[in-house]
Order: sequence, then C-alpha cells, then structure tokens
Amino acid sequence: MKLYGCPNSRSLRAAWALEEAAAEYEYVLVDLFKGAARTPEFLALNPAGKLPVLVDGELKLTESAAIINYVSDKFPGCGLVPLDATARADCLRWMFFAATELEQPLWTIAKHRFALPKNKRVTGIEDTARWEFEGAAKLLDNALDGREFICGDAFTGADILLIHTLAWARSAKIPLESAHLTAYMERLLTRPALTRARKRESGR
Repeated sequence: MKLYGCPNSRSLRAAWALEEAAAEYEYVLVDLFKGAARTPEFLALNPAGKLPVLVDGELKLTESAAIINYVSDKFPGCGLVPLDATARADCLRWMFFAATELEQPLWTIAKHRFALPKNKRVTGIEDTARWEFEGAAKLLDNALDGREFICGDAFTGADILLIHTLAWARSAKIPLESAHLTAYMERLLTRPALTRARKRESGR
C-alpha cells in the first residue's frame, strides 16, 4: 500500500488509521505548498488534486473517512469500524458527523482566510461558521457524556476524525468552550499510533 499525503493536511487521519492497524505501507510526500498535487502524475491518482490518496493494488481511494473504513475492513482486528451491525452503524454515524457537521464550518473558515482566491472570499462569513462549529461541538460534547470514546469503551475511526477536527479548530485559534471536549482531545492526541503517524509524515 502507498499513502500519498502531506503534513498539516487530512492525510494524517489516514496515516493514523494505518498505524493503529499496524499496517505496512509506503508514505509518499506530496508537497501541497509547492504545487505537487497539481501535477499530471498526481491528478491521475486524484483529479481533485487533494489529499490523502491510498493506493492498494488497483484501488485508488480518496476521502479520509473512506480510507479509514477501508483500513478497518482490510485489517478487521484493528476495530476501527466495528463488525457488529449496530455498533458499526453508530461508528459510521459519528464518522459522517465529523466530516459533514463538525469539520465543514472549520473548512469554510480556512477557505475564506487563505485557501480561496481573494476575490472569492466572503467578508463576515467566519462569524456564521464559528456559530455552526459551536453548535456541532455542543452536540459532540453532550454525546461524550460518560464515555471515554465517542462509541463507548472502544477507540474507533470516528475518534480519529473527531480528534483531528478538534485539533484543527485549536490550530485555527477557535477555542473549545468545553473542558470535557478539550480533555477528550488531549487524551487521544497522546496515542502512540498518532505519534508514529506524525513521524511518518515528517520523514523522521
């Protein structure tokens, strides 16, 4: 397997999942900041020019949540997405929530801060996006009440997506109002698999 990624991108989620699964893979650096994702070679892997991309034989898979789900299916012992139908549904629900509700306001803020061309940025949109993020974070906070992980007593791929997104909020200087959410994030940021994933991305 090959994982195409770049530090400070969503590829860390995929690397984290692979490390949790103790998978053997090659990490291929695609320097977004030097335009490497816009080359013909990379666009043949992902026409959207985005990361991560996981290549496993003939499979070329994009979208971090889909990659986490695939890693769990390929290495079922890792438990990133449970096999039991009810538990699996709950995990996927929170994975989708992370991608569609918690992350999207942050991505809106990032796009209108620096990612979009200046003439496409909307002044004042950040206040609305912050309000949306606060609402989603409150839902997550309530769901975590009495739980060590979002799906109960077991770490899953949903935690990867949620923790990465909460850490993204912190790096964007968007405070978490909940001490409970902050503790959840800080606790899981110490997982050895995440430490290994960060080392792979940094080339150390």
